[in-house]
Amino acid sequence: MKRALLSTLSGVALLLGASTASAQQAPIKFGLCYDLSKAYTFVTPQIVQAVKDYADILNAKGGLEGSPIEIVAQDHGNEPQRGIECYEKLKREGVMIFDTLSTPVSRAVLPRAMTDGNILLQSFVGRGDAIDGDVFKWVFPIGPTYWGQMANNVQYIKNQSKGNLKGVKVGFIYPDYAFGQEPIAILKTLAEKEGFELNLFPNPMPGRDQAAVWTQIRRFNPDWVITWNLSAMHVVAAREMKRNGIAMDKLISVNWFNEVDIANIGAADAKGMKRGTNVAGGQDHALIKQIIADLYDKGKGNGDRKNLQDVYYNTGLAMYSVAFEGVRNAIKAGGRPLTPTKIKAGLESLRNFDANGLLAPVTVTAQDHGGGGKTRIEMWDGAKWVPQSDWISAYNDVVMEVVKKESAEFAKTNK
Repeated sequence: MKRALLSTLSGVALLLGASTASAQQAPIKFGLCYDLSKAYTFVTPQIVQAVKDYADILNAKGGLEGSPIEIVAQDHGNEPQRGIECYEKLKREGVMIFDTLSTPVSRAVLPRAMTDGNILLQSFVGRGDAIDGDVFKWVFPIGPTYWGQMANNVQYIKNQSKGNLKGVKVGFIYPDYAFGQEPIAILKTLAEKEGFELNLFPNPMPGRDQAAVWTQIRRFNPDWVITWNLSAMHVVAAREMKRNGIAMDKLISVNWFNEVDIANIGAADAKGMKRGTNVAGGQDHALIKQIIADLYDKGKGNGDRKNLQDVYYNTGLAMYSVAFEGVRNAIKAGGRPLTPTKIKAGLESLRNFDANGLLAPVTVTAQDHGGGGKTRIEMWDGAKWVPQSDWISAYNDVVMEVVKKESAEFAKTNK
C-alpha cells in the first residue's frame, strides 16, 4: 500500500508539474482586429508585418518571460459591426489584449472591452479622452492621441510665430468622419485661448476630389494649413495646393503621412511639407538592424523587405514594443496565469520607456493611460525627413481639461 501510495503521489506530482510547465508555455495572444481590405490598407500591412517580425525575434529568445507570443490578425474592413464581431470571436479564443487601429471601430468596441474587463490598446487612434485611466480603466491609448498631436502642432506654429498666435490664420482640412473630426474640440479650444483665426474645411469621403475645398482655403489665405488627410488624399492635396499657389511649407500633416505618399507626390514637389510624428523613422535602430540580420537576410521576414523603409513599419514596432514590455512587466510582477488585471498593472508600470529611442519616452500610470503625448514636427527636405522640433507635449492643462469633461460625460452615459 505504501509503494502504491508513493507511486500515486509521484504520478500526481508529475501531472501537476506538466500542467504548470504547459501553463507557462501557453502562448500570449494579441488580437489585431484591423482593416486589411478597405480604407486603411495603406498602413495595416506594414504594421502587421512589423508586429509579427518583432514577435518572431522575441520568440527566438524565449518569448515574454518564457511564454511565446501569438499574433492573431483578422480583417474588420473599418466597419464597426465587423470590429465587434472580430472582438467577440477572438475573446472566445482566449485573447485578452485587443487592438483595432481604427477610430470608428475602437469607439464601437470600447464599451464591450470595458464591460468585459479586457485590454483595448488604442495607440495613435481612437477617442482622446481615453487617456483618463480613472474612467477608461481598460483602454490604453499609449502615445500621443489625436488631441495631443493637434495641441503639439499648435505649439509648433506658436513657436514659429515668436510666441504670439493672435491674428495668425490656421485652416484645418479633414475627411468628414470620426477620424478627421476627432481633434476639432481641442483645436477650437486652443483657437479661443490663443486668439488665432480658425477655419474648418471638412472634405467628403473618400477625399479624391478636393478642388472645391482648396479653392476655399486659398480664399481664406491661411498662414498655416493643418491636414488630417490619409494616403492618396495627400497626393490630391499636394496637387491642389500647387494649383492654388499655396506654399508646401505652410502644411503640417497628421502622422499618417509616409514615404509612399512622398513618392506619389514626387520627392521634389513635396519639399517643405511637414508632419507630426510619433516615432523615429529610418532603419538606423538596433531592433530593425536585428530584424534585418535575423529574419530578412535569411529569408524569414513576414512581408516585403521594402516595407522596412516605411515609417509605418517603425510605428508597428513602437506600438508593440510598448505592449510587449507591459506584458513582460505583468508576468514579472504578477506571475502566471496572465489575466487582464495583471496586464493592466503591467502597462501602468511603464516608466520613461522609449524602446531604445524608437519613440518618445512614455510613463503610464493608473490615472494617465496616455504616457505623455509627445510628438515632434518633421519636414521633407526633398530627400529625407528632417526634425524641426524636439519631442514636445504642449497645452497639457488644456488637453486634460477637455479630457476630463468628455470622460465625465462618457461615465455619466455609460453607468
